[in-house]
Amino acid sequence: MDAAVDEVKELASEFAGRRSELSSLPSAEALRGLLADRERLERAQRRVDGYAALHFAEDTGNQSAASLRVRIERLLAESRNEVLFFELWWKGLANDAVAELLPCAGEFAYYLETLRRERPYVLSEPEEKLVRLKNVTGIHALQTLYEMHSYGLRFSIEEGGEQRQVTRGELMARASDPSADVRASAYRELLRVYAESKSILGQIYQFVAQDWQTEHVALRKYSSPIARRNVANDLPDDVVDLVLDVCRDNAGLFQKYFRTKAKLLGLPRLRRTDLYAPLAESTTRYAFPDAVELVLDTLSAFSSEMAGMAEAVLADGHLDAEPRVGKDSGAFCYGVLPELTPWVLVNYVGRLDDVSTLAHELGHAIHAQMGRAHPALVYEPSLPLAETASVFTEILLLERLLASDLDAVTRREILGQFIDGVYATVLRQAYFVRFEKEAHEMILTGGATTDSLAQAYAANLDEQFAHSVEIDDAFRWEWLGIPHIYVAPFYCYAYSFGQLLVLALYRAYQQDRESFLPHYARILAYGGSLGPGPILREAGMEITERAFWQGGFDVLREFVEQIEPGG
Repeated sequence: MDAAVDEVKELASEFAGRRSELSSLPSAEALRGLLADRERLERAQRRVDGYAALHFAEDTGNQSAASLRVRIERLLAESRNEVLFFELWWKGLANDAVAELLPCAGEFAYYLETLRRERPYVLSEPEEKLVRLKNVTGIHALQTLYEMHSYGLRFSIEEGGEQRQVTRGELMARASDPSADVRASAYRELLRVYAESKSILGQIYQFVAQDWQTEHVALRKYSSPIARRNVANDLPDDVVDLVLDVCRDNAGLFQKYFRTKAKLLGLPRLRRTDLYAPLAESTTRYAFPDAVELVLDTLSAFSSEMAGMAEAVLADGHLDAEPRVGKDSGAFCYGVLPELTPWVLVNYVGRLDDVSTLAHELGHAIHAQMGRAHPALVYEPSLPLAETASVFTEILLLERLLASDLDAVTRREILGQFIDGVYATVLRQAYFVRFEKEAHEMILTGGATTDSLAQAYAANLDEQFAHSVEIDDAFRWEWLGIPHIYVAPFYCYAYSFGQLLVLALYRAYQQDRESFLPHYARILAYGGSLGPGPILREAGMEITERAFWQGGFDVLREFVEQIEPGG
């Protein structure tokens, strides 16, 4: 690690030594040389950052891992400050000079275009350096504290007449238990523990939001807090607003499903604790090797190349599936560098939902490997496209299961689980963002308290479910346990975008399976080398049209109709 840190410092210093070359307009050859050097630094930075992040994720209570993470964050801030002059030079360049040089950038063109989008919001070089250094012990420190506190929480459950402490992942495995009492007790315990931390977690959120407001709205002059995320995602504000509006307009489809689900469960009305209840009392559990085999077989039937990419994650020992106290309680895939097999973290406890999560994260790993021909600077897909392969792999798994010899009850259970997942990925995430927009506005005007934010979240739930679901008052504290609103404000609409996009892709797959794979593979192979609009437009999808997004809900409606009595 010391050698890797020294390499980052040396490469940053060498790049900084080329600053004088920008005193006049560089030649095409000089620009390509600068970009090649910037790529070498990016690769060195990503390597140490990836190690520190993964080491911390495997045990957030490990003090040496936490210390290393802080050390690396400071290193990255300092090394990026050293080369900041290049970004500021490019952002400040006259349009005619950009038009002359951009065609010479080759595979780095989209990296330069991304920098150019931020031109209206750039600060002076001393200010930019100060902001980056401030973030290490400012917003990044707050986010780390949130993760350390949240992931270290313990939850009490009763098993065999005895109480035992479990992780959040183990607790929430009970949220889809066949027993209503078990589900309710899991949510009560979750909300009780988070409510006990409401003072510290609520205050951390307010500080995070205030920092976001101060930097991005007050200093950089973005039109709104969410606009910062939209620019980074290369999406116009009106497209994001359209996605959120279409989601809200289709909330009735989910409300209809929740009423149907209540009838199938024999309940007068679904309770919030019943939201992910299985539609049959299935005790089926998948041993981990069986789950792996099922996912890989599903992928093999679609694409042997993509199945091989998923298998490489396991073959290289890059999958952490065991639930542990202190381990990151969620699931993610981390593609550190193009040539490295991605790392996948899940918390596997054997449910069908865990099999779907495994398929989802291995889909991410496929996407990362499909884009490995690109430089590290344009390797990662933009957030709106980041869920494409992951969600599509989930749907392939669903199709595989539904095509097998299933009885009517099991078929309904699997369909219900899928629709539950779409709800969690589309409407739930869209309403998280709607809450964030309101919460940031409340905090900006100085009238927010933890209690008032909780009241706003409760109103958000009321609008989302519109009396189709009975909501216990304790759910007003649910937002305290949503990591994304702390560590990546306004991130969540990317999930809604991605799921609706994949439903549209799935329709295309149904209509012409033979010609679908090359088009799909091309979308994935772009990685982060082009914006979502042009990539999807090339595939015949227009994201500025309401009909496109409504089409995703139309596909979902067909699944909902299948689950209705007589469907």
